[in-house]
Amino acid sequence: MDSTIQPILEKVLAGERLNFDDGLTLFKCHDLLALGHAADVIRHRKHPEGYITYIVDRNINYTNWCYVDCEFCAFYRHRKDPDAYVMEREELGQKIQETLDLGGKLILMQGGLHPKLKLEWYEDLLRWIKTNYPIHIHGFSPPELDWFAKINRMSLREVLTRLRDAGLDSIPGGGAEILTDHARNKISPKKCTADEWLEVMRQGHVIGLKSSATMMYGHVESYAERVEHLMRLRDLQDETGGFTAFICWSFQPSNTELEHIPPAGSFEYLKTLAISRLFLDNIDNFQSSWVTQGPKIGQLSLKFGANDMGGTMIEENVVSKAGTVYCMPIEEIERTISELGFVPKRRNFFYDILN
Repeated sequence: MDSTIQPILEKVLAGERLNFDDGLTLFKCHDLLALGHAADVIRHRKHPEGYITYIVDRNINYTNWCYVDCEFCAFYRHRKDPDAYVMEREELGQKIQETLDLGGKLILMQGGLHPKLKLEWYEDLLRWIKTNYPIHIHGFSPPELDWFAKINRMSLREVLTRLRDAGLDSIPGGGAEILTDHARNKISPKKCTADEWLEVMRQGHVIGLKSSATMMYGHVESYAERVEHLMRLRDLQDETGGFTAFICWSFQPSNTELEHIPPAGSFEYLKTLAISRLFLDNIDNFQSSWVTQGPKIGQLSLKFGANDMGGTMIEENVVSKAGTVYCMPIEEIERTISELGFVPKRRNFFYDILN
């Protein structure tokens, strides 16, 4: 074992919380197996029951109109682009019904930061979905919610309360990227700040909306910024307890303005996942990012801290625009889990077991 990390791993396995310097030292090391073993021990302590979960879900991107022009995004379009759209309800309804027919329990609804749609439009949409379909709506990333508050000139609390009352069930962790202003000013200067992202989550948690937490790494950030990101998530979780899960994935550069940045490899993914499991001692569930890493590394991630395979992704539009398309039907997800000696279990958003 790398002698620089041995005392840190002994510390975390003894139940002690890691500090900033510990995290930075772990990111600088290359002893992947030692990191993975420690993360797997911590995963087993939190989840000794011998099963790995997954959810049947669908990503629905209701619009690709967006004004913020993030350099890392290949999905957004401007109003006059020929392929800009706002999804009609007939198409949306077909997608939700297909999800339900496949055993789905959740839709992830996210879109661009549309410059014209008002809060009433979103409230009407949520009510229409809830009236017609028995599905969990995991909707609107913090940049969207922050944007809704700004263009409607309302407080975040009012926006979140009204959306919750209209049918919003939980908040996805998208748009976090790296929660430092240096990274955000480089890749998404028009998007909400790190503080604003965290405040959306804080206010959502206060009114009873649980959420996931994410990190997109491998672009312009330093290792120190990754640790700062993890610290800020951990601090908010100490405060609110509102995060149900953490997901990290590597930046996908194809077809973006940052194509010149070489994509992070599988080693860096497994290392980042394992360190995140060791650092985020107050978040129970970690999802595999097989959508960006592929099924084989997705399977390996279950030995590097992940206890959940995430969603079946009946549909995915954002990452695929950046040239990464991995799909796994339910049967393959269950086989992937079983090969490692775990029992596959289907869940809902709250990690309640359904089968």
